[in-house]
Amino acid sequence: MCVFAFAKAHSQTAQDETKVYKKRVLETTEVDFLTSYYSQDGDNAAVSGGIGSEELTDVIGTFVISIPLNDDDVLTIDAGVSAYTSASSSNVGPFDGGGLADPFQASSGASSGDLWANITGSYSHSSDDRNDIWSAKLSVSSEYDYFSVGVGGSYTKLFNEKNTELSVNGNVYIDTWNAIYPTELRPFGEGGDGLNNRLFTENTITGNTNYNPRFTEFDSEGRNSYSLGFGLSQILHKNVQGSLAIDFVQQDGLLSTPFQRVYFGDVQNSFIENFQLADAIERLPDTRFKVAAGGRLNWFVNETVSVRTYYRYYFDDWGINSHTASVEIPIKITNKFTIYPSYRFYNQTAADYFRPYEEALSTDEFYTSDYDLSEYSANQFGFGVSYTDIFAKAHIWKLGLKSIDLKFYRYDRDTTFSSSIITAGFKFVMD
Repeated sequence: MCVFAFAKAHSQTAQDETKVYKKRVLETTEVDFLTSYYSQDGDNAAVSGGIGSEELTDVIGTFVISIPLNDDDVLTIDAGVSAYTSASSSNVGPFDGGGLADPFQASSGASSGDLWANITGSYSHSSDDRNDIWSAKLSVSSEYDYFSVGVGGSYTKLFNEKNTELSVNGNVYIDTWNAIYPTELRPFGEGGDGLNNRLFTENTITGNTNYNPRFTEFDSEGRNSYSLGFGLSQILHKNVQGSLAIDFVQQDGLLSTPFQRVYFGDVQNSFIENFQLADAIERLPDTRFKVAAGGRLNWFVNETVSVRTYYRYYFDDWGINSHTASVEIPIKITNKFTIYPSYRFYNQTAADYFRPYEEALSTDEFYTSDYDLSEYSANQFGFGVSYTDIFAKAHIWKLGLKSIDLKFYRYDRDTTFSSSIITAGFKFVMD
């Protein structure tokens, strides 16, 4: 009887110890600081109807704080700010500042820059055996002419001794525009004074002096986006891992950008100085359905070299079909340093509603001169270097520096568009 009681007590103690000492999902609080500097240029600005400068610079700073609430639950706070200046968007109001109005020159008006801010909170829970993971998130973002609220969640199931992983995720975003229209069109809105407006009485219209654009303000300024995604990841070999994913997105509401101009080929041109006055603003359908399917294959060649490959096919009901293929080759130089050369190829067909400068007609129902919706191919070359110290010996206050990642990417389209981005990431762990 005593032996039985001892064995039972020992068994209960062992179970309690297992519960107490099970491995935590996240051992300690982690803090990531991410920053980037982005610049672009080109000659096909959508703001000025498919012509003009696309020059833009953007600086982003983001903090991501992951906090273990207990053995199983993690709370993550992601907060970021983006500040940009843009010659392109400045020409929403090309007559707002001094100097000659010209689509290839930046205006000094209020639309030349903006600040975007976002905060996202997410919560994840893992089962005791770590084979089931649930998560939920809430996000809010805002800029001068846009506000967005999003909610989402996901579920991941691991089985086959964690060699196989299935996941499903869903997100809903409720967005609201504060529609800003090109300066010259505003007098032609409801209750406007048309050509009697100061813009036209204090400036000389050349070309077609009887300027009469096709313009009505949007009835609704809301946009809703719904996404659903499925994923499968499988360890195929001790050195090979593959994954497949498919995502569906449905959008409804204001999908046109209110300040992007369009010029009709069957309407005589009107100018103030060197800037052509808009014939209309971009008009696109109020629904869009997107599908993206792709896969990854990662090959760990040896302790020094890995190869990561990716392919995605995308299509939507606006007529765009695209292919994306990329490869990244991490090369471990030392125990702490790894370099990441990479290459990415992308091409797409044009949307059914895309028209280059002055190729849309006033009889068309939908039209855009946004070259993001045009046919093009693009190449991106990248190089990165990372430093990792699993012991986090370097410290800032109570934070140990665990890793540093620096990357540079150069992107070029077969139009005139090109861009560069430098990113830096720092991961800290709390002592």
